Amino acid sequence: MAQFIVNEAVNEAAQELAQEFAGFATNPAPLLVAQYERIAREEMQALPFYHATMPIVAECVLFEGQWLGCVLTPWMLSVVVLPGPDQLWPARSSSERLALQLPCGNLTFMVGALPETGQLLACSLMSPIDPHLGADEGRALVSSTLKMLLSLPVQQGVGGVNMSRRRLFSGRRGDPVGDTQR
Repeated sequence: MAQFIVNEAVNEAAQELAQEFAGFATNPAPLLVAQYERIAREEMQALPFYHATMPIVAECVLFEGQWLGCVLTPWMLSVVVLPGPDQLWPARSSSERLALQLPCGNLTFMVGALPETGQLLACSLMSPIDPHLGADEGRALVSSTLKMLLSLPVQQGVGGVNMSRRRLFSGRRGDPVGDTQR
């Protein structure tokens, strides 16, 4: 763990010297998986909350020119954002927080860095991972989470919706079907 902290400090210093960094022309998910596999092998396996049967999975899609992804490891589930093709991101200080508006709502991300990807934005959804979560459930969770991030929020009207078939077919012209105030 101490080596990870030293590596992280060296990487942060190198990143802070750079004023900006270029985006990924191709999907960075395989690169994320490889990096987290190395971190798992070298630094995380001995920790008590490490979920040894959980695979490392990453899925990314382009969203508004940036790579939006979900990463599952044996210790966490996170949403990540990396620069997309033809993007130049300014270097930011580690641990800086940014609020981003996604279709599902607003999320707060923290600036982080990985050796091969450089800076990325990360938002933790689950840490540590539920020890009862199976590997197949974890894989499905990554796909479902990514789909949810890109879904529009569903909000029910203030008064609720009257789902009665009688109300639907007996309403007068101009009466809203969802009106429950009667």
